[in-house]
This record gives sequence, C-alpha cells and structure tokens, in this order.
Amino acid sequence: MPSAPRRDPRPANTDPFGRTLLVTGPESLLADRAVAAQVAAARALEPELEISWAEGGELDGPGLAEITGGSLLASRRMAVIRSLSELPSDLTDQLLALAKDPDPDIALVLVHPGGVKGKGLLDKLRKLKSQVEVVPCQSLKAWELAQFVEAEFRRLGARVDSHVAQRLVDAQGADLRGLVGAVKQLHDDADGAPITEQLVNTYFAGRSEVTSFAVADATIAGQTTRALEQLRWALGTGAPPVLVTSALASSLRGLGRFMTAPRGLRDPELASEVGVPPWKLKTLRNQARGWDQGGIAHALLAVAQADAEIKGAADNADFALEKAVLAVSRSRR
Repeated sequence: MPSAPRRDPRPANTDPFGRTLLVTGPESLLADRAVAAQVAAARALEPELEISWAEGGELDGPGLAEITGGSLLASRRMAVIRSLSELPSDLTDQLLALAKDPDPDIALVLVHPGGVKGKGLLDKLRKLKSQVEVVPCQSLKAWELAQFVEAEFRRLGARVDSHVAQRLVDAQGADLRGLVGAVKQLHDDADGAPITEQLVNTYFAGRSEVTSFAVADATIAGQTTRALEQLRWALGTGAPPVLVTSALASSLRGLGRFMTAPRGLRDPELASEVGVPPWKLKTLRNQARGWDQGGIAHALLAVAQADAEIKGAADNADFALEKAVLAVSRSRR
C-alpha cells in the first residue's frame, strides 16, 4: 500500500527545554500544529511559561538576545521565531551559537517556510542533529489528501470510508485548512451518525460540485463534452486554473505509472508501485483501456503548454484550459 499519510508533525522529545525545534516546509497548517505541540509540551512542564514570539525579519542582535535570554518573571521561557528565511544574515552566527550551546531553561522554536531563501542557515541547523530536532512540513501529494481527511476524522474519534474521504477532497479542494474545517463541520453536524458520500454532497456539492480532479477524470476518460462542461462550471465557482493543469498532469502521470508497472502484482503492491490508494486502481484500469504511452506523452506536453499559458504566456487562461482538455481527449487511442 502507499505509505501512511503523514501525521501532524510532533516533537519526538518530550522535554523541549535546552534544545531547538526546527519546523520547515511550505505547509503552514502542519507547521502551526508542530509549534502548538511544542508549546503544549513546554507548558505541561512549566505552567507559568513565558513565550516570546518574533518574526525573523524584525529581529536584530539585541532583540534576539532578549527573547532567548533568561527572564526575571519565569524560571523557564520559550522563544518562537517565525519566517526564519527573513532573518538578517548578520544574525546567523548568533543564532547558530544559541542552537549549538542551548540554555537548559530555554526552548527555542524556529519556523522556516521552505524554499531557497535562508537555505544556508537551514542546512547548518540541520547538521546539529544532537541539539536540533527537524520537523518537515511538506505539502501533501494529491493521493495523500484523502488519507489526511481519514486521519482528521480519526482525530475527532470518527471513521470514514476512503471513497467518502476522496469525495470530500474532490468537493473541497487541496487546501488543508479548508479540509480540516470541512471535517469538523461534518463530524459535529453528523452527531455520531455515519458520514456518507450523500452527507458530503449535501454540505459541499453546491459549493464545488466540479473540481480539478473531476475535470481530469472526465478528460482522460474521453468524455470531452462533459469535461468541458465541468471545466466551465469549475472555473465559474472559483477553481484556480493552475489546479486544473496540476490535476491533469498528476492524473496522466499516475496513469503512465500504472501502465508501466510490473505485471502480476497484487493490488496493495500495485497501488504502492503506482503511488495511489488501492481504491483508485479500478479507475486506472478503466482509463488505461483508451491509452498508450505515446498518447500520454503527447497529452502531458499539451498540459505543460497550458500550464505555461495560464501562468502568463497567454491572455485567456480559460481558453488555454479548454484547448488542453481537447488536446488530452484527442491523445487517446
């Protein structure tokens, strides 16, 4: 089976004092949860904990020394520095010194959004393995989103079938905060009743009946008229054009991996090889009947061109997407 969905990042060390937690990656929800978990761990040990919050770009030398030094009001304190990528370069050595030789009464939390800015400091911190704990918060892949939804329901003490979780993803989109809010709403309003696909449709179909992956599925299935109708509906309800090209590319690549996977694999092994949840294999088997590798390559080129156009190479993103849908449909055998 595909790897389990990444759980909320949580510090492995139960005592946050005298060490540094480095939270890094673009997924802000997971980063916020990692910080909250560290704050909770510190407060469990020190109920009167004094916490200093700072933005990296707003710090100077004295300010950094102040928030990471001892306090007259509390025996222990925590410093949380967000936007580490914006930290002035002249503070790099000062921060590294704090991480290398931590004060046993200080809990230091650093939050870096990922990317190349500030990567030099990030790399140096990562090398301090005995003093710095790294929590990665990378964006989830498309096939991990339904697993994330299932995990969110489990957090609330509920369970949901995988196809229902996927339906919620299709209706709500890939934003994790939006998915968390949708899960909470469904859980609370269901009041212990089973959470079904019909319930998801009742709450969210009117808001986003058509999504980028629904457009991709219809396009790859050769249902051109339906795909175009869904595309116009999706764009009309506010779906970002870039998500449509992303869904098309992701679906085509998944289909390509499925078609080139070794023969004779059992479904769990095949799902792991392709990188999809097992329930998705039925869809892929149906889609594969109309495709060959040459067609997939041609379709991916069309999607890449559309992606470039909607990001600035063309004036009309909607038209670029319609062309892509037609080109992908025509790439079938």
